[in-house]
Amino acid sequence: MTPSAAAVQTGTLGPGQPGNGRRTAAVVIRGLIALTKPRIIELLLVTTVPTMLLAQRGVPSIRLVLVTLVGGTLAAGSANTINCYIDRDIDAVMKRTSRRPLVVDGHGTIKPGEALAWGIALGAGATLLLGLMANWLSAALADAAILFYIFVYTLLLKRRSPANIVIGGAAGCFPVLVGWAAVTGTVSLPAVVLFAVIFLWTPPHFWALAMKFRKDYAAANVPMLPVVASPAAVARKILWYSYAMVAATLALVPYAGWIYGVLAAALGAWFLVEAHQLDARVAAADPDATAGPPVKAAPMRLFHLSIAYLTLLFAAVAVTALLPWGRW
Repeated sequence: MTPSAAAVQTGTLGPGQPGNGRRTAAVVIRGLIALTKPRIIELLLVTTVPTMLLAQRGVPSIRLVLVTLVGGTLAAGSANTINCYIDRDIDAVMKRTSRRPLVVDGHGTIKPGEALAWGIALGAGATLLLGLMANWLSAALADAAILFYIFVYTLLLKRRSPANIVIGGAAGCFPVLVGWAAVTGTVSLPAVVLFAVIFLWTPPHFWALAMKFRKDYAAANVPMLPVVASPAAVARKILWYSYAMVAATLALVPYAGWIYGVLAAALGAWFLVEAHQLDARVAAADPDATAGPPVKAAPMRLFHLSIAYLTLLFAAVAVTALLPWGRW
């Protein structure tokens, strides 16, 4: 094996890196940004601004919105980066994650120590920014989200329990609490309801993805529900959580108003139709299958719909928060 080939095998060389093992600044920057999982952060931020509008019953100061968004981005990036640092061994096994910057097959463009330092720095930046320019409650909630994602989901549950995403998914619910606290300095019932909505949305969203990539999780010995349960059982649990989620969205109606209620009910019906269709497709294909969902089950349809659903639901929250009419 040539020195260059050996370096690639050990993750010390990668695209954009010259033969002497040096990495270009562009490669390092791209790698560090990739570790934060920007696409996941986008979805978290989609829930933050509408929550702030609802808390204000109008538009908060642009400065506060920007501070909260940047702080939330730093906090989510911190949690995601440290998650990549901890899970680099299983990321190397899973095809879906084998190109992440810490993984050898992804050419190891970022070293583990660099990733850990980057994640800690992002968390510290989020704490200081939110604490000094919003309030310390929002900073504490952002820190709680980071710690929950790292210690409860990544370290405690992910590799041990099929309830990993049910409990650990709570980390992704904290942005609504951060946004509400940034505006009001408190956490009140509507924020808790929004937290519950995302908490109940997460299992159907993630289990649909895990059904598609069941073999990946099985190869990495990660007990996601689709790995340890039949497709029929997974589809049925997705359906149960979907009904609970829609019920939670309607619990916000007394505060958000009847226009929001109409929109939430329509969106909920749309989601439930797809959840029922997934359940029917799985049952029709092979209700007793244990080797993973059949191709015709098409779980990614629900996964993609779930993203659109959450985006539109929080858009409804934002719009109705700004309307001078439509409230009870």
